[in-house]
Amino acid sequence: MNSKDLAKLQSPIIGVGIALVIAGIVIGLADQYRTTSEQAMQKQQSLLNAARQKFQSSGLEKQTITEYLPIYNDLMKKGFVGEERRIEWVETLRQTHAQHKLFSIDYNIETQQEYKPSFIPNLGNFKLERSVMTLTMPLLHEGDLLNVIDGLNQQSAPFITRECEITRPVGAQIDAKNVIANMQASCKIDWLTLRDPQLTRAAITEAL
Repeated sequence: MNSKDLAKLQSPIIGVGIALVIAGIVIGLADQYRTTSEQAMQKQQSLLNAARQKFQSSGLEKQTITEYLPIYNDLMKKGFVGEERRIEWVETLRQTHAQHKLFSIDYNIETQQEYKPSFIPNLGNFKLERSVMTLTMPLLHEGDLLNVIDGLNQQSAPFITRECEITRPVGAQIDAKNVIANMQASCKIDWLTLRDPQLTRAAITEAL
């Protein structure tokens, strides 16, 4: 091949080179597009799976709320779930006192505090609180104390009778003519209240 032949092949060679460069660029762009498309598809699939899982979870939550809502409402009516009901406790004492014609009943209710009993290791989101009530009352006999405890049970709100001490005053005697106190009782009662800081009645209604 001489210089004339090379001159004739110069243009085709340049054209082939340009074509190869363009082909390389097209192949690179195509590969990049495929990779981007695969990443986008994976992202969309992840979003779809998350949405499906959330939908299934919301359905389970709604089913759980529907199933346990009547029980929850019943516990609220009884005064176990929600705010403490000190006025109702005191009113129950007053009614019991009048019904059984008891001697005077002195009471004191301490500030409500969080309660973590060992027999309930896990309450989830709920928080158990208690208000300690101290009762002091003169008694004609032990039955008077039982009447008070039974009267508080009628109030429905749960409580634990932590301790009761009955003493007989020195020199106390039974008087057949007059009704006088023969004993003195002192009791500590834990009124229990269950709360869920993250759950409100509005949230339940909205979920349904």
